[in-house]
Amino acid sequence: MAKLKITQVRSKNGSDKRQLANLRSLGLHRMHQTVEVEKNPVTMGMLAKIRHLVEVEETE
Repeated sequence: MAKLKITQVRSKNGSDKRQLANLRSLGLHRMHQTVEVEKNPVTMGMLAKIRHLVEVEETE
């Protein structure tokens, strides 16, 4: 299954509770941190809500 490489590129200051919860559940805690997660509908839904805060790359 495909994986996604997610990097937080913008500050979470000023974000609402749902966006902060999505960042935490993806494992992002600070700026320029990168995590790898499985690509699935749940993850894609989370990314849709925080698209302006992160950069996403698809990897194998």
